[in-house]
Amino acid sequence: MSQDLLEVTPEKLTELENTLLNTSGKVSLAQRFRALFTLKAVGKSNEAVVDIIGKGFNDPSALLKHELAYVLGQLRKTSALPVLTSVLRDLSQDPMVRHEAAEAIGAISQLESIPILEEYLNREGEDRSVKETCEIALDKIRWDWGAGKKARADRDNDSDEPREFTSEDPAPPMGSEDGPDAKQTATKAKVASEEEIEVLRKTLVDPSLPLFTRYRAMFSLRNLSTTHPSAVYALASAFTTEEPSALFKHEVAFIFGQILSPLSVPALIKVLEDESENEMVRHEAAEALGGIATDDCLPVLKKWMKKEDAPTVVRESCIVAIDMWEVRVFCCLVP
Repeated sequence: MSQDLLEVTPEKLTELENTLLNTSGKVSLAQRFRALFTLKAVGKSNEAVVDIIGKGFNDPSALLKHELAYVLGQLRKTSALPVLTSVLRDLSQDPMVRHEAAEAIGAISQLESIPILEEYLNREGEDRSVKETCEIALDKIRWDWGAGKKARADRDNDSDEPREFTSEDPAPPMGSEDGPDAKQTATKAKVASEEEIEVLRKTLVDPSLPLFTRYRAMFSLRNLSTTHPSAVYALASAFTTEEPSALFKHEVAFIFGQILSPLSVPALIKVLEDESENEMVRHEAAEALGGIATDDCLPVLKKWMKKEDAPTVVRESCIVAIDMWEVRVFCCLVP
């Protein structure tokens, strides 16, 4: 069995469902997040998890619903497409939730999803983050079934091989197209000159390029970050007031939550503290800080958790991030 799979009894599954859905009305947000990510591990081998998660989209917390959509995308089960499509169509949902539903549809990557994504890409008056997510999801599906079809199949067939980053990403790194040297390219993904990193950085921050291209540079830099500190700084350079896409900056913050490099902490704190920044970006910065869990992360997370006039999604993200911080620190996981 793959290391990220988990099997539970029917009784435990019901317990997780009740915790996630807060059927008692007494479950903390942090506990509900823990239940969700336990279900994510269970869901790789248990189809019932899709139905359980799908019941949560009537919850008042946009943060939780956004995370529900993310997990459904990571499970990559086509049975999740109906509920994700319904969420994307539901204009009463927060744009942050609808954007994540679109990204999850892209992660599942079925050609049948192209029409719905095109519909909301072109919908008049659509929220920018939703439109941009549909654009990227469309490019990903076309890549998965075109230039990257063999590379994706090879990766899926090697699913039991250890991978540093196990997420289903919204775009592949640069140089991962099909071809005789595809595996060799993947092997070299953690080696680059400073000149090559600078080329990736320039691609990353160039708003004239398609978002999918910029995302590919982003994930290339992520893959280099554990061996090249300059890749972390290159990613942080995307946090500028000149960057027009909140979606783009939110993805950079998410990646910092994967990398877990203390080098990113100053940039993330600056984002979280910036009240003029989009709340979607700030929420992702907060969760990244909780995962990194250095001593300077906790005070700023507590500050914004208690700040009554902060956006709800920012305060809730800080609650979840503090729980993450405590788990990492008290379980002695911080390097």
